[in-house]
Amino acid sequence: MSETGPAQIVYDKLTPADAARCAELERQLFDGDDPWPERAFLAELRSRHIHYVAARVRVPEGERLVGYGGIARLGRAKPYEYEIHTIGVDPAYQGRGIGRGLLTRLLDWAADGTVFLEVRTDNTPAIKLYESVGFVTVGLRRRYYRVSGADAYTMRRDPT
Repeated sequence: MSETGPAQIVYDKLTPADAARCAELERQLFDGDDPWPERAFLAELRSRHIHYVAARVRVPEGERLVGYGGIARLGRAKPYEYEIHTIGVDPAYQGRGIGRGLLTRLLDWAADGTVFLEVRTDNTPAIKLYESVGFVTVGLRRRYYRVSGADAYTMRRDPT
């Protein structure tokens, strides 16, 4: 585990024991856009080609999951491409650099390849974060989010 910042944020591996909390955060963060249920996280965590990172805050009772991020390696041979599946941060902890910390760790895992993601076109904070680490918009996916019908940008970051 590694610590950063005065808020005592610890980054480590997401585990199956975290799946219920991830689903709870999904309902808060993505309520109008088909939030992932616990079983979706459990399935992702079973896959060998998907990597998940957790952000936890130290509390008197121990640690509490306040963020998560996942990325998948695509293809069977190098050069790999990667796709960020999700990044979520508890609304009470947003604006503290946790999303950037999660993203950095995902990108470190995928340093040898091109990384893609989709982001709602109206999610300005996320778009600015992605652009700040080298992502560029390469496409528009109309009605990408099934439930709300919201559009998404496809963004790409080439290997560093």
